[in-house]
Formats: sequence, structure tokens, C-alpha cells
Amino acid sequence: MTHTIRQSSTPGHTSVTDAAGTRHGITGKGLKGGQLGLLAVVVLGISSVAPAYSLTSSLGPAVSAVGVQLPAIFIIAFIPMILVAFAYRELNADSPDSGTTFTWATKAFGPFVGWMGGWGLLAANIIVLSNLAGVAVDFFYLFLAQVFGNPELADLTSNKALNIATCLVFVALAVWVSYRGLHATKLVQYSMVGFQIVVLAVFIVMAVAHATSGDSPTAISFSWDWFNPAKIESFEQFTAGMSLAVFVYWGWDVCLTVNEETKGGKGTAGKAGTTTAIAVLGLYIAVIVATMMVAGVGADSIGLNNPDNQQNVFAALASPVMGPLAILMSLAVLSGTASSLQSTMASPARSMLAMGHYGALPARFATVSKRFGSPGYATLMAGLISGGFYAIMKVVSENVLNDTIMALGLMICFYYALTAFACSWYFRHSLFSSVRNFLMRLLFPVLGGLVLTVVFFQTAVDSWAPEFGSGSEIFGVGLVFVLGIGILALGAVFMLIMARLRPGFFRGETIRKDTPALVVPE
Repeated sequence: MTHTIRQSSTPGHTSVTDAAGTRHGITGKGLKGGQLGLLAVVVLGISSVAPAYSLTSSLGPAVSAVGVQLPAIFIIAFIPMILVAFAYRELNADSPDSGTTFTWATKAFGPFVGWMGGWGLLAANIIVLSNLAGVAVDFFYLFLAQVFGNPELADLTSNKALNIATCLVFVALAVWVSYRGLHATKLVQYSMVGFQIVVLAVFIVMAVAHATSGDSPTAISFSWDWFNPAKIESFEQFTAGMSLAVFVYWGWDVCLTVNEETKGGKGTAGKAGTTTAIAVLGLYIAVIVATMMVAGVGADSIGLNNPDNQQNVFAALASPVMGPLAILMSLAVLSGTASSLQSTMASPARSMLAMGHYGALPARFATVSKRFGSPGYATLMAGLISGGFYAIMKVVSENVLNDTIMALGLMICFYYALTAFACSWYFRHSLFSSVRNFLMRLLFPVLGGLVLTVVFFQTAVDSWAPEFGSGSEIFGVGLVFVLGIGILALGAVFMLIMARLRPGFFRGETIRKDTPALVVPE
């Protein structure tokens, strides 16, 4: 069959047309281009990672898994993240598309694998959106309690109906800002991300000061042994810690989902992704070391292994460490969570837009707002699904926050590993053409993908037991397993339904399984 390469009306996009006139390449979707520069995309990436939220939600469970080896596990978890980031850069340079994993896995492995990759990304984002909203609710009422000097206000988060209603309000506000496009998003993010980083820096300084002055009874002395992964006692502890640590780095890939809307296109998005990952690593290590020094890893008082502290570490540490400035930490986590709730909305919305555009989802998902140039219908659906998911999980389990974080690690490992392997297979004909290609397209992606695959399977096996995570179960099976593997299985069911309703995409009529030789970027 003969193919003709045609340039799309969107810069950097090409399509392949066969003799019958069927398009197989990536094409523009009507998104408004040139809205974000490098700094804006990095800020968007940091916002999506949400350092304050990620740390307050994960430090407790991670300490339970690996103890004082917390810094070591965070550094090790960063390695597959940065290796996968190289794979993202290579694929984005060849085929910049808001569908990212969905589009690239389809081009590498075909429509069925690509659809599941897109589902994995969507599921991870929907889970974290609901989780972000839940943490925002907790800190909203804590903030009110601190402002009005009434501790009883903080207990309002325990009222299930009020908690769910407040959560839905936060989701609705995030949808409203996201619907108005990336320009509105950018204005919100600059202030909120900046404030979040400043407060974390203040916390680091004050925590170290308390730890070294002897003011904290739980304080422990700094040790380089904390950075030694060989001291982690078992492989199960290692994978549990990795699954949690992988979660805290996740979110930088939102930089790639806005690649059709950035200045400089594929170059800007790729640089922003790796810059975000490296910046977040430095911030995390500083906060982790300071937190361990002042709180210790015991189960008493403000110790990180105290069950009362583990679901929300900064809520427990803010007052002892920051005194009257504790309200700033509550506001930082609240603003960071709210900003991440809004910025993270960009990823599933643009992924669903791409899936609708290429016929993998109903055509309505491909709708772009004429006024704001944003994926309007997909944004509304992302908000509706995430809000509904939180409401259901809050009714099912009071420990929804911890369990969804553990399950989220499974989703992240699944679609990140798939993207890494897609990079090596897609570029298979050029892997040995240069040293650079060997490293960036084969060695780094495969190593990153293998590590994440091992973590995925080990976590899946461990999470079958109810004691993994919060101890919640459904028919004797751990809730973490039900959430993680169950949602992936549900994706396979939806895929089969869509294959019957919209067979064109699954027959390769919109995106063709090919190699870079057939689709040459501008």
C-alpha cells in the first residue's frame, strides 16, 4: 500500500494518508497554541506534582514501609522517573500530541494497547483528582479552625455529607478555571505555586532549628545512613516504599499534555518535563530530611509512625514546628492542593480530547470551546467522574485517602512503563544508529520501564491482602488491589464496548501502527 505524508495545519503535526484517503497520523484538535512558555509549563508541572500535598499524604505511609531509609527510597524512585522522562521527550519530539501515552502507545503497539495506556493515564488522574479534593477539604476546615480559634471547626471534615459536599464545590471551582483555558490556569498557578514553595522553605528552616536546638522530644540526629538503600530490610518493603515514592513524583507529565498549546511546542514541553522532575527531587529531599530530624520515626507525639499523624503529616507537625506560623502551612497545603486540583485537570481532559478526536471515545469528547480554546466537554466529564469517584469511595471506606494513594502507584507504574517500552519499540529501527539514540531510546527507557513493571507486579501481589494499606477490604480482598487492578480490568471492559461501538479507531483508521519512517515531524 502506498502512503503520502501530508503536513497538518497545526505546526509540528503530520498525517499519513493511504491510497483510499484514510488519515493515519496525528493531527491538530483546535486547541489554542502559543499560550505557555517554558517557565509557565514548569510551574504547571510543579503544581500538578503538588509537593506540599504529595508529602503530607505520603510521608506517613512511606515511613511505615521503609523507616529511616525514607530519603534513600525517594532517590531510588526518582531514577525510573527521570529515565521515563527521557522516553517522553523522545516521543514528544517525534509526535507532539495531547494524547501522550494513548497516542504514542497506539503508534507503537496498536490501538488496543494504546487504548489501555490512555485508560491507565485517565484512571490515575481521576483517582488523584478525587484525592486532591479530599485533602483540600481537610485543610480547608483546619484553616477555618485556626483562623477563628475554634478547634471544633476542624472536626467538620468528619461529617461525611458535609465533607462530600465541600469536595464537590472544590471540584466545581477547578473545572470552572480549567474550562476557561490555560491563560486563566497560568494566572492562578504562579501565585499558588510560589506561595507553596516559600512556606515549605520556611518549614525546612524551622524544623532543622527545632531539631538541633533540642526543642523537639522526638528529634533524631541527621545520618548519612538514611540514604543507604541496602538497609531496607525486605524486597516487599522496598516495593511498597517505591510505589508510594513514585506517586510523589507523578504529575510532571502534564507538561507534555499541553504540548500543542506551548510556545516552542515539542521543545518547550520536553524541557519542562525533565526540569520539573529535577526541581521536585531537590525540594523533596530537603523537606524529608528536615521532617525526619524534627519528628523522628517513632509512634509517639509527632513521630512519623504515629497512626494519628500518618494520613496528614503537616497537619500534625505544623503547630509544633512553626508555632503561630502554622496557619501558613495549612494555607500552603490548601492552596497547593487546590492549584494541583485545577492544573491536574488539564491532563485527563486533554487525553480524553485526543481519544475523542481519534475516535477511541464518543465524538463529544473532541469538543473544543470556541471562546476559550479548551477541551470543554472533556473537562466537565473529568470533574464529574472525579467528584463522583470521591463520593463513592468516601462512603465505602473512611480510609479512602491512604488506599487511593497506594492504588495510584499501580496506575502510574502501568502507564509510565508502557510509555517507556513504547519509546524503544517505536524507534526500534534507529536504536543503534548513534550512542545518543542507544541511551535515550533503548537503555534508559527500558531500564525505567522494567523497574516500574517489577514494582507494579509486586505491589499487586502484596495488595491482595487486606492488611496492605489501611486494612479495608471487599469480600476479603484488600481495597488497594480492588482499586488498582479492578479499575484496570474495568478499562478492558470499556475498551471492548468502544471497539464494538466505534470500530474505526480499533481498525487503525485514525492512528496507524507505524515507525518514524512513515511519520516525519516538521
